[in-house]
Amino acid sequence: MKKTAVDKFKEDIRFKDKIAHIETIPGKKAEYMKVDNLDLNFIEYFESKNIKLYKHQAESIKHIRNSENIIITTPTASGKTLAFNIPVLEKLYNDKNATALYIYPAKALSYDQLDVLKKLEKGLKMDFKPATYDGDTPKSSRYGIRQKARIVLTNPYQLHHILAWHHQWKRFYSNLKFIVIDESHYYKGIFGSNVAFLIRRLKRICNFYGSNPQFILSSATLANPTELAERLTGEKFTLISEDTSPSGDKDFILYNPYKKRNGKKNDDAPSIHQETEYIFIFLLLKNVQTLCFTISRKIAELIAMWAKNDMLTYKKQLTNKITAYRAGYLAEDRREIEDGLKSRKYLGVTCTNALELGINIGSLDAVVISGYPGTMISVWQQGGRAGRGTNKSLVILVAFENQLDQYFMKNPEFFFDKPHENVVIDLNNPMLIKSHLICAANELPFDFKESEEYFNATKSILNDLVKEKEITVTNGLYTYPYDDSPSFTCSLNQLSNDSFKVMNNNKLLEVMERSQMYREAHPGAVLINKGETYIVDNVNLKSHYVNVIKHKVNYHTSVLKSVNINIISKIKREEFGDLTVHYGELEVSEDYHRYKKIQFSKTVGSYILDLPPLNFRTKGLWFTIPESIKNKLEDTFDDEEVFAGGLHGTEHALIGLFPLHVMCDRFDIGGLSTNYHKDTQEATIFIYDAYEGGIGITKKAIEVFKDLVKSTKDLLDNCECEEGCPSCIYSPKCGNDNKPLHKKATKTILNYMYHEMGQKTKSHLKKTKKQTTADKNDYKSKLEKINSDKSKYNEALNFYKSNNLTYAKEICNDILNEDKTNSNALYLIGAILNKQDDKYGAVNFLKKAIKSNPSHMEANELLLNITK
Repeated sequence: MKKTAVDKFKEDIRFKDKIAHIETIPGKKAEYMKVDNLDLNFIEYFESKNIKLYKHQAESIKHIRNSENIIITTPTASGKTLAFNIPVLEKLYNDKNATALYIYPAKALSYDQLDVLKKLEKGLKMDFKPATYDGDTPKSSRYGIRQKARIVLTNPYQLHHILAWHHQWKRFYSNLKFIVIDESHYYKGIFGSNVAFLIRRLKRICNFYGSNPQFILSSATLANPTELAERLTGEKFTLISEDTSPSGDKDFILYNPYKKRNGKKNDDAPSIHQETEYIFIFLLLKNVQTLCFTISRKIAELIAMWAKNDMLTYKKQLTNKITAYRAGYLAEDRREIEDGLKSRKYLGVTCTNALELGINIGSLDAVVISGYPGTMISVWQQGGRAGRGTNKSLVILVAFENQLDQYFMKNPEFFFDKPHENVVIDLNNPMLIKSHLICAANELPFDFKESEEYFNATKSILNDLVKEKEITVTNGLYTYPYDDSPSFTCSLNQLSNDSFKVMNNNKLLEVMERSQMYREAHPGAVLINKGETYIVDNVNLKSHYVNVIKHKVNYHTSVLKSVNINIISKIKREEFGDLTVHYGELEVSEDYHRYKKIQFSKTVGSYILDLPPLNFRTKGLWFTIPESIKNKLEDTFDDEEVFAGGLHGTEHALIGLFPLHVMCDRFDIGGLSTNYHKDTQEATIFIYDAYEGGIGITKKAIEVFKDLVKSTKDLLDNCECEEGCPSCIYSPKCGNDNKPLHKKATKTILNYMYHEMGQKTKSHLKKTKKQTTADKNDYKSKLEKINSDKSKYNEALNFYKSNNLTYAKEICNDILNEDKTNSNALYLIGAILNKQDDKYGAVNFLKKAIKSNPSHMEANELLLNITK
């Protein structure tokens, strides 16, 4: 078989030694299915365009016609849009008053889909006046859209602000039959949780006007699509996941510039961005139309600039066929580039994830992904841009030197396996609930029953809002008492209103939450905004302004912090074999005390910061490592910090691979490892949601914890470094300057955890003070049973006698969590600590036991023996 241009890359001497894996994804033929009872307009249109419906499109139409909510999770370019447009337009054709709302995460995508709808409208000879309605819509056009448009395309940000003006949309909401949420996998974390409450506000208004719209969602492939759809909307869904569209063969290459050759690392490898540019240039010179995804706007611009300059030497006529594409460009410039890709006016385009969305740019030969983009969803969305049609295509993932990228390079079977990522939406964060209750009260008054049904509100949350004068209550109805619009102070991208404005010469550059300001815009920090560098001159904590000065520098800054954690309550515990993982409410204090100036990976200065600590309550998980592991490590290695280094390395490695299983960013989670924690009396590793109230990330992580530990163990086992490196246990965001770290100790701890988890998994629920009413009642009944059952202490005593000290201590801690003066539990913890050679701790607990019950015989005897 004749070799194609995309085959030549993997055989080129400059690149082939750095190829870690080649996965050939075979092409497939289309599966078609007829749809019954199509209107003649549709039949004639399909025949004129030579359109045949794929099986998954036909099934989607059938379920939508059957009044079911559906979520379609087939890949990019599989025809999802047509699958939901046909039944929507059928309904609008047969019901002349019917309307539909299309929600997109980006303006560019809504404009692209508007073109699709207008072409359908013309081709089908229908009149449903589709229109976009967002911040760019001229004021002169808005009234006409509200009065006449039957399909409105918008985004969550615009919807958030116009819901309060629902009376102007009475015609539209009264006849609303469909709500289409495209690219629904984008709605995760803080943004997704906010949008979930926004959708509930929208449903409330629809209900007020007598409509009950059907939901249609489309998404990239992920591990929990039905859960995402149901949490996002509060409705039940049918899943359409089988892709029956045709595709050509695709070579997917995992390319590792850090791969070792002949047992030695490629220390002479160029920078990762230069390496990407070399690959990009190679493909263009082979006339392979290529899209190159980068991690930032600045890098997209840099690679395009380097490529244009180099092409002047290699093949001058191709220079003008290279450009960058990113958010921030004028709409007409972006559209010109999109059209240029379709016509091959542009052969090579570097971009951010702005082109990851389903904007129509035609077929491409190859995609280069420079650095793992953070989620597998993004990888497949970006890679799906290559190979539209049945031609062979190429995707190259260029690895960075971090845990996730290097894990994939060494574990390709995981990369190409079933979806592992879970999208997290949290509906229990009290701060989010409060924000949307305030907005809802401004839109329509509500009573307690309605607030509970739509927003998971409790009486205490409502009482807080009334007490804080955010809302008022009269005769059981809650209303918003002011003339302003609270939606402008309730950001969909943030958790709280504790935000700071970053200013340069009285010009607003951006707005960021306090925690982000502490990390990126503290006094002295180097802030990068749209590729330009600024120095933070002053932070005014009272007025919430950050003043910056534009200045080119050849260094960046990194902040250091110390973390302190108190366990407030235990919500849940999971027993993975003999390893127990807790989940509960934590009180976190983060003290940002110092920052470093770093030039080319070398620290050139360290400076003290004077910022008040960040104190917040959140949710998190934690687990303990026994004294026996510490003793083993200290006996093996002549290093007094070996245990701390192993705990710290385990924390880093686990957090580094968190996004492998739960969709999140490193900044969404925090961690702490300590040789001894006062609330557990043992060495403990904490991983917590880095947001007030928590956003459900660590709660979801409990479900996949066993897989997370296995992935992390594999990462350490396959990393060739000796002492630890950015590919395994180093973290670029470490608040302790990556000290102490010990790779071999980390491997020992992970091996211990993996071994302990080898047995059957059990789940135990414990009491919490921060649960929904239903959960409270459930936990309360369990707690009453535990407290009334004297055998609980006997169970702990049996574990103690069989030398299973960890389980014995866990049960005692549970008893003390509800009764801090329980003398039996205090005594037994003292006995356990004595067995573990912690005499000081043992004496402390035995004294507490005797104080609680002076006649406790065992506690008195053991204390006497210890203090002789």
